[in-house]
Amino acid sequence: MDTRGAVEFRWSFPEQERAVVAGRVSRLVVAEQKRRRGRSNNTIGWTLIALIALIAAVVLGLSALGATPGLAASHVAASSLTSSSSFHLERCTVTDTDRSDTGTDNGTVQEEPEGKPGKSLWKKITGWFLVTAYVLGFVSAIDAIMSSRTEPGAIAWSLALVTVPVVSVPAYWVLGRNKFEGYNEARAASEGDFDRLVDRVRSNMDASVVEFETRTPGFDALRGLAGMRLTRGNDAELLINGEETFDSIIEGIGKAQESVLVQFFIVHDDVLGRRLKDAMIERARAGVLVAFLYDELGSDFGKQYRRDLADAGVKVSAFNTRQGFRNKFQLNFRNHRKIVVVDGKTAWVGGHNVGDEYLGHDPEMSPWRDTHVKLDGPIAIQTQAVFASDWYWAQREFLDLDWEPYTAPDSADKMGIIVSTGPADPLETAGMFFVHALNSAQDRIWITAPYFVPDEAIVKALMLASLRGVDVRILVPGIVDKWLADRAMYHYMELLEDSNVKFFMHAPGFLHQKVMVVDDAIASIGTHNYDNRSFRLNFEIAAVIYDEEFTTEVAEMLERDMATSRLIDPSTFKDRSWFWRFSVNFARLWAPVL
Repeated sequence: MDTRGAVEFRWSFPEQERAVVAGRVSRLVVAEQKRRRGRSNNTIGWTLIALIALIAAVVLGLSALGATPGLAASHVAASSLTSSSSFHLERCTVTDTDRSDTGTDNGTVQEEPEGKPGKSLWKKITGWFLVTAYVLGFVSAIDAIMSSRTEPGAIAWSLALVTVPVVSVPAYWVLGRNKFEGYNEARAASEGDFDRLVDRVRSNMDASVVEFETRTPGFDALRGLAGMRLTRGNDAELLINGEETFDSIIEGIGKAQESVLVQFFIVHDDVLGRRLKDAMIERARAGVLVAFLYDELGSDFGKQYRRDLADAGVKVSAFNTRQGFRNKFQLNFRNHRKIVVVDGKTAWVGGHNVGDEYLGHDPEMSPWRDTHVKLDGPIAIQTQAVFASDWYWAQREFLDLDWEPYTAPDSADKMGIIVSTGPADPLETAGMFFVHALNSAQDRIWITAPYFVPDEAIVKALMLASLRGVDVRILVPGIVDKWLADRAMYHYMELLEDSNVKFFMHAPGFLHQKVMVVDDAIASIGTHNYDNRSFRLNFEIAAVIYDEEFTTEVAEMLERDMATSRLIDPSTFKDRSWFWRFSVNFARLWAPVL
């Protein structure tokens, strides 16, 4: 059976419904931007609450400074009731140092004795600190109301910011940002160079693009989300676990003739990390262009590791999320992509980072279960374009790369597309990608997710898929490395209990792969987790392959994983301890930042 024919039939619409998808996507972008600008229309009440809280805060702060006349008057009234021969004003006392020898009292007002001015100074500092905190809280609350993507988020942040600003203001500016600033602006500032590169790459790819005679809404929507087109002439090799993956990557780097591009979220200076470093150094010394991009928060190698690479001629850069004055608080955004591209012809994408634990050398997490995919053909050019875009943000440099697509042998004519998502996208691309996949499934959708903390749209799409008869299976880890994410996961299992969604808990070892199978001909392997961080806060990448033979291979791999896993019954959760159930509900409150 021809895979492309099957997929085309499943997604085809009548000819008269052919419309320009680019126009739809453009309207979606405009609508999303309008929605964000107009969000405050539904939250004016919260603005008023914030204003009232600010006024109250200023009064309290000034009261602490002793600058409020009403407060001073109350002190005078209170003191007059307790003493007819003396009165007390703030920072002043009544003494009888002018008492005459005849015994008469001449009460005089004098400054407090030494030592008390220090207390008054601290009261001033405290007062001004409170006033400043509440003013910043009010300003931040306005920003939250105007920019939060969801109304519950706007309400939660604005209330926290005007009630406990000392804690919530720094938390908001680190955790509350939902849009990565500067990424698209950097492209626009290139004076057209970036656009010309994009046009060049698209022109080179024209011969490799899959065109259908009939309308294919599924492919067209995916193309609109990815910003790329479905290509043919590709090959895909499934790489299971760390040894197989890094043997393939190191071997591929060793064969490079023109360029090596390496990007990982986590890189350790351990045995595997040094092995990768040595492979990059060897190629750089041979005259090959080698560029190494890493996330500065995820990676923990030292200065010597970086110096060794730079001394050998390797271009080294952190992703630099905090470039520019406006971006100093962009700590919550991470580049979670794992990419290797050699000569623009071969690419590797998947769940592995660079560390000995990914080879199964961590006793507490072993055997480590992960998956990568090796890609040959035009799809490697798409992967290279994602790296080049990230590198340009980090360094404002266009790398000298080969942009002519390479076609894999005819026997491996697989269709594929790279889907790169991130917080700089005008739409919530990652979440829409998964919702689109769930809504498109006809027979089955199998997902592996080391962190399963989905948003409301994903939960409803899973419910609908299962209710229409789709075989929905979700494979999650039995051993966990993040307590909050693990506890929150059980809440969503309970939500999906009545929808016949099946959860399998993997054993033994830690499950870290990010794989999805849709029906019989679509498989996705990449870096996305099923959580808000991957949907909205991280830069991610996935390779989507349309090929029946490859999808069968991936499905068989997942069946082997499920065979060693345990089927979860969410109905038993109510029998667990009160503390366990409380921890689940407490953890799910943190879902927006997990």
